[in-house]
Formats: sequence, C-alpha cells, structure tokens
Amino acid sequence: MENYHGASGSSIKGTGGKRGRHSDKKLRYIGGIFTATKVGEKDIRRLKSSRGNSSKVKLKAAKFANVLTKDGMKKVAIRTVLETPDNRHHARQNIITKGAILDTEAGKVKVTNRVGQDGVVNGRLL
Repeated sequence: MENYHGASGSSIKGTGGKRGRHSDKKLRYIGGIFTATKVGEKDIRRLKSSRGNSSKVKLKAAKFANVLTKDGMKKVAIRTVLETPDNRHHARQNIITKGAILDTEAGKVKVTNRVGQDGVVNGRLL
C-alpha cells in the first residue's frame, strides 16, 4: 500500500466550515512502500526503479553496520534492536529505522541514516 504525500484529505476546517478540494490527486505525490529492514543472517539488498530512469537500493535485511568510533569507521555485526523512537513495536520485531538503538559487538549504536533508502546501516557509538 503506497502512501499519499499530498494535501491532507480533511474536508472540514477548524471553524467547522467545509473545505473544497483545490486539485485532484496526482501520481507524483504517491510515496513508496515502507521498507521494514530487519536484522538478518546476511545483508540482502533489492534494486527498485524510480522516477526519472533512476534506481534506489533498498536494504531488506542487515547483519553489519558501519560504526563511527574514536578510531574511525568500523564494520561490526548487529545483534539486536534495543529501542526505536518512532514505534515501540519495531524494536520487538527487530526492524531498523533512523534513530534506532542497536546492540552490536562494539556496544550500543544509534542509527544515523535512513536504512531502507540508503542500502547501508550507518551509526555512531553511544
């Protein structure tokens, strides 16, 4: 199910009056399906074609994360998702989103990128 990112569909104003639609729904305002990136046995990436003859890399499962430490970037294995700020059920299902706190071999890591759209997991050590 795609998400519609255009004007809201509310037809009632704050004062109680009716609000008319100023335009029809457009295909360009339709967003993609949420990529629920999970902790898996290996990294699984899918290529998705997008508008303008370009493509995006979707990360379906992740085993490793690029972590920024005092020594520099390191590739560490992900154990589990501890908590997520947007949805408490994502932590229970091991779904990785931006801002999620991961338990890794190096310690606790906060995800700093949009995992489903970038194709990698980047984070910083807490």
